[in-house]
Amino acid sequence: MGHAEAGDTTSDGVDKEEEEQVRLVSVSWNQDKSCFVAATSTADFRVFTCRPFSEKLRRVHEDGGGGFTAAEMLFRSNIFATVSVSGAGKERHFKVEVWDDCRHRRIWQRGYPTAVRAVRLSRNRAAVAVDDAVRVYDLWAPTRLLIRADTAPNPRGLCCLSCRADGSTVLACPGKDRGQVRVEHLEGKASRFIAAHASDLACMAMTADGAVLATASVKGTLVRVFSTVDGTCLQEDSEKASSNIHVRRGRDTAEIYSIALSPDLKWLAVTSDKGTLHVFSLRIRVAGGKDAGDVPSAAAVPLVQTNTGTGSSNARSSLSFMKGILPNYFSSEWSFAQFRLPETTRCIVAFGEQNTVMILGMDASFYLCTFDPVNGGEMVRKEYFRFLNDKNIPEVRALIT
Repeated sequence: MGHAEAGDTTSDGVDKEEEEQVRLVSVSWNQDKSCFVAATSTADFRVFTCRPFSEKLRRVHEDGGGGFTAAEMLFRSNIFATVSVSGAGKERHFKVEVWDDCRHRRIWQRGYPTAVRAVRLSRNRAAVAVDDAVRVYDLWAPTRLLIRADTAPNPRGLCCLSCRADGSTVLACPGKDRGQVRVEHLEGKASRFIAAHASDLACMAMTADGAVLATASVKGTLVRVFSTVDGTCLQEDSEKASSNIHVRRGRDTAEIYSIALSPDLKWLAVTSDKGTLHVFSLRIRVAGGKDAGDVPSAAAVPLVQTNTGTGSSNARSSLSFMKGILPNYFSSEWSFAQFRLPETTRCIVAFGEQNTVMILGMDASFYLCTFDPVNGGEMVRKEYFRFLNDKNIPEVRALIT
């Protein structure tokens, strides 16, 4: 999932007075992970580019008030979605607004009497997640409610929306049952329900084409990867076709903050409250031998599992040869590469180019790290910024074009 909200922030190395003046309320990646947008406590949102790192745009809430609680952007365009709140207690009212910053005009806005937990954008769709439902609208004709997907209680705002060039849309969100994922292929009007976990869902991420979905539960020890086409759990051990993919973050219960799938589906990254970013090696390929990232349509080609690929592999339990006897724990795959993070900071992760990983922390930190795609191990930090209060970051007040 590429969005985080306030709740676990630190202020290491930042002037205390400045930290009190400006703090991060939410942060999220754009769809191709080239930019991110940050909503702040000073009733503004700011857009940063990742390579090179710079602030590109800043917009202040028109009437101050409660300011923005979340912001999203559409690729590198001037289209933004914001969530704001007014009033207090039973009088609280949430507003979602889609704004064209190039033309300085509002495309549409909608009010909600209950908390808006997340907004997601694609080229022609907008998804709004509230506590018990996800509503999907036509981005350019907002009076058209395309679908209302009722969910289990969803305080994390779990919701994924595909961003395919052909305009077809896949939605993934919690179902009504515990641990269940609902997948909607909107153009085909096809629904699928996946029993992903025995516990409540905590995190999910989907590839841009909507073909592959990764999920974690509140237990936080396993990440599972599914095909959205048929709901099958993609396998790590082809000889054990009935087992789940074994991507194990750790032995102890943890809160998973974010999951990321690389565009070529060779890697999966996870951040949690344990203060470690884990990168796992995947070997998911599509029928016909192409990488899953090259699937022409999320509903056209089935996904299969192969053990060929980069030659890299995750570390395994030393007892994995007994996997037919011992519980699944002992045949689980451990992470291929790792990077240490502050345990007190909520972080979200995304893959960059050429074996790089980018990390955003709710302490307003940005990391760019690299990993060895053959040997794995500890990752190397290449860049680090505190992007709200670092006066050395270039500020370019221009439109994103």
